[in-house]
Amino acid sequence: MTGQQKRFISLDVFRGMTIALMILVNTPGSWSYVYPPLRHAQWHGLTLTDLVFPFFLFIVGAAMMFSFSKYDFCRTKEVYQKIAKRTAIIFLIGLLGHLYGTLVLGIEIGNFRIMGVLQRIALCYGIAAVLVLRFKIQHLWIILIVSLIGYWQLLAWNGGYKLETNFTRTVDIAILGASHLYKGTGIPFDPEGLLSTIPSIMTVLLGFFAGVMIHSATDQVDNVKKMLIMGALLILTGWAWSFVFPINKQLWTSPYVLVTGGIAFMTLAVLIWVIDINTMKKPFHAFEIFGTNSLFVYAASGVWTNTMLWLQVDNRSLYSFMYTDWFVPLAGNMNGSLLFALANVAVWWVILYLMYRKKIFIKI
Repeated sequence: MTGQQKRFISLDVFRGMTIALMILVNTPGSWSYVYPPLRHAQWHGLTLTDLVFPFFLFIVGAAMMFSFSKYDFCRTKEVYQKIAKRTAIIFLIGLLGHLYGTLVLGIEIGNFRIMGVLQRIALCYGIAAVLVLRFKIQHLWIILIVSLIGYWQLLAWNGGYKLETNFTRTVDIAILGASHLYKGTGIPFDPEGLLSTIPSIMTVLLGFFAGVMIHSATDQVDNVKKMLIMGALLILTGWAWSFVFPINKQLWTSPYVLVTGGIAFMTLAVLIWVIDINTMKKPFHAFEIFGTNSLFVYAASGVWTNTMLWLQVDNRSLYSFMYTDWFVPLAGNMNGSLLFALANVAVWWVILYLMYRKKIFIKI
């Protein structure tokens, strides 16, 4: 059974697992009570949570191979228009999500944040799509290597890797303005800024390389071995590089690209072996449901979270009310916070399941 003839359920499951983890880490009952693996690393370092975003970009790249292969990678005006349209729509959805949060939470419109997760996904998709249409695989590898080394040198020679002085922050302040950046670190600094989008695009390319390996393989058992080896090599290379260029999600450093890409390679390889080769699909069906409307659930869950923070119950936000009055008495502060997040995951799964049953798939 060739890669061209087979639909890989593992890719849908991988997407669904990533979405489920995203909801889990984004909606704790209280940010004061979160288990360490469910937090981003404060600056340098890597946690389970730091895998969510690169995994999603990796999956975008892998799916890109299957999508474009249907049209034999034709570089027509219509294809480029479709890429541009999809990029613009995803970016706009991200902007509208930020605008909604700004308005309902009473943030001054002058502090409206321009960049964000969906905005980065849009830019990474659009630029990576053009690259894979224009260049051969070997040239894409050269682009990846040059970009990661170049990004390293840009940061190393222009302020280093500190929060206050890094070059990505300098670029974002100059182009976007300090008032339009993320303020969650205590100072204006955007973890989804413009310059750090460059290495993020390389994460998409790594996913595309995985998609090529899967799509072109005639023996998927052998391909799984190759993907595991590729993943291990990427992790080792990134780990070795991290001694001079730290692993950092907020800067999206080059070692972070390699290590998270390597983990994604190995995770997808294992899922292919378990689900597609050994046909153990049933235990993973719940995650497959999560993967069916990924863009919708990301945008909608963000809107709902901001709505819960806006709605008031007994002079508290609905979000705080549900956590303190429902979940803390049930499981305490820490486990109640986790249970609140798990409840959000369960609610969104039910919504996605109903959409799945009714064959409602929102695509752009």
